[in-house]
Amino acid sequence: MNDILNLSRREFLKTSALAGGGLILGFYLPFGETIAEAAAAFAPNAFLRIGRDGTVTFIINKAEMGQGVYTSLPMLIAEELECDWHKVRVEASPVAPIYNHTVYGPVMVTGGSSSVWSEWDRLSKAGAIAREMLIAAAAKKWKVALASCRAENGRVTAGQGKSFGYGELAALAAKMPVPKEVKLKNPDAWTILGKPQLRLDSPAKVNGTAEFGLDARFPGMLTAVVARSPVFGGKVKSFNAARAKAVPGVKQVVQVPTGVALVATGFWAAKKGRDALEISWDEGEWARLSTPGMVEEFERMAETPGLIARKDGDPDKAYAAAIRKVSADYDVPYLAHATMEPLNCTIDYRGDSCAIRVGSQMQTGDRAAAADILGLNPEQVKLHTTFLGGGFGRRGNPHSDFVSEAAEVAKRVKRPVKVVWTREDDMRGGYYRPMWHDRLMAGLDGSGNLIAWWHTIVGQSIMFGTPFEKRMIENGIDHTSVEGAKDIPYTIPNILVTLHSPRFGVPVQWWRSVGHSHTGFVVESFIDEVANDAGKDPFEFRRSLLAANPRHKGVLELAAEKAEWGKALPAGHGMGIAVHDSFGSFVAQVTEVSVSDSGEVRVHRVVCAVDCGRYVNPLTIEAQMESGIVYGLSAALHGAITLKNGRVEQANFDTYPVLRMNEMPRVEVHIVPSREKPGGIGEPGTPPIAAAVTNAVFAVTGKRIRSLPIRAEELKKA
Repeated sequence: MNDILNLSRREFLKTSALAGGGLILGFYLPFGETIAEAAAAFAPNAFLRIGRDGTVTFIINKAEMGQGVYTSLPMLIAEELECDWHKVRVEASPVAPIYNHTVYGPVMVTGGSSSVWSEWDRLSKAGAIAREMLIAAAAKKWKVALASCRAENGRVTAGQGKSFGYGELAALAAKMPVPKEVKLKNPDAWTILGKPQLRLDSPAKVNGTAEFGLDARFPGMLTAVVARSPVFGGKVKSFNAARAKAVPGVKQVVQVPTGVALVATGFWAAKKGRDALEISWDEGEWARLSTPGMVEEFERMAETPGLIARKDGDPDKAYAAAIRKVSADYDVPYLAHATMEPLNCTIDYRGDSCAIRVGSQMQTGDRAAAADILGLNPEQVKLHTTFLGGGFGRRGNPHSDFVSEAAEVAKRVKRPVKVVWTREDDMRGGYYRPMWHDRLMAGLDGSGNLIAWWHTIVGQSIMFGTPFEKRMIENGIDHTSVEGAKDIPYTIPNILVTLHSPRFGVPVQWWRSVGHSHTGFVVESFIDEVANDAGKDPFEFRRSLLAANPRHKGVLELAAEKAEWGKALPAGHGMGIAVHDSFGSFVAQVTEVSVSDSGEVRVHRVVCAVDCGRYVNPLTIEAQMESGIVYGLSAALHGAITLKNGRVEQANFDTYPVLRMNEMPRVEVHIVPSREKPGGIGEPGTPPIAAAVTNAVFAVTGKRIRSLPIRAEELKKA
């Protein structure tokens, strides 16, 4: 991809005057082209341009980390533009206000499964504006009425064989008045949206030309790795770099706020230099932190009153009057994001300017953090977003940790430098999905009806100490800590949800599906327990409580139908079911599971039903449901970050396994046709899967799994 130019307002005005042949609305985007080349292009807004050869370039302001936005967002523009889908290409946008999130405020960010729904209107209108200006240009050339012209497949046509390609119209279209209002197509007329489209980024990823962060280079670049404290919050006490400097290729050893950076001609030299470094640490207050001790503290807190997140009816009275009572405690561990591409950031700092190439989910914050460290204005920092080798939230860090560290190294090295985290650095580097403890109680009346529901949640807030704290925390309640629990979809007359947010030195942040990643498991596991205690079928019990929520009920029924819920299964097999909504979408999953005599759980089949409202690309939905299921299965079957003496015990995929190919179940995805407003799709597939599996395990073994990951020794037959 070409370098991207960030322009000040003054430079924008000067350049626009020079490029008199082109009409730019809101922002000028030369993308490495010369002024003459840019003038020949038609760029009616910040999101697309059409070259003289008819090639359409879409400028996309969201990070592509495998979720498909480099295809789905161009589809929104292309549907209204009526371009030739086979003549399109995609570029990453620069960091500029015009590319800020339309809902989340003055920030350019990719997260919250929001890319499609947040850009739907804006990008559709961008395509429609360009289409109408091209039609106006053709009508002017032919001196015919606008109504007689039609745009289709990259051309404008009229009667009697009149036809112009978009490239032929680009220069004149740039001079046409910009329509203030445009009419978008009726969904019944869509030819691209809602239809399967292959990924636009796949060819570059297959042939190796795609640039990920680790591929980024600047002339004269050095590579650095950083020795960081083995305990969170620890500081360098002293270090001796003599042996490290003797390693061939090591050029500099510099102290930075996060530790000591070994700077070398390449990664291997830098790593060997770090291995040779003699360093002493002040480990700080968290040196004795251990997972068992934290679990005990969480359990103690769950016995005390927490902050009330939701209270309906009179839960105390209803629970006291209940004929049958059910209670259970659940635990889930810290989880690493475990992206396939470890963290990295490449910076070329020149004193009065800076260029950054990085896989970022939060470009505005990362650019601002680097600028602050380097003593520059944000406009002096040119940040180019590469492809991301996985994100899952980790590359959208509110503290810009890995970008800030790279800026600190670049400031001292005064050479272009790439800071690379090893897998072990990445696994032990913090910012995990929080560890959680949940205590639940439910009361049933004499007919087995659910009349009372108590849910106490204990776990770290991901918002404390971040720029989002004021917006996301109200009366001490972090919305992300109780999502999926506070808004439980089941009709229950008496509900109490409370929260404790202890503070520990383990850095935490959002992880794919955020709070839903644990509440989906806990709520859907416990509702299964309640159904069993009431002597009712888990599917029918849920369905009876969802009359007021037809979209939950719809996906639940569809998944059960497609899975043939209740059918006879092979000996030793069982089915489990779960339903959950998150990020504006509704997902139900049914799993078929077996358990071996040694306690090993095998997931054979997952049937997934999803209602995400209006949608763009069914292939993307299918892929993201599969991806979310795999991600959730990895956590349910294997994932756990634990601490001993303040140190993270896991280091690589040998101690933090992810789902292997031979463990992959057959996954079927069924999409509910809908005209509802679009929801997210990158994260909603993850929350239900753990409960769907553990509920199936219960169906096979009669044993409830209340702590993740699932441990074979707990299920092993005597």
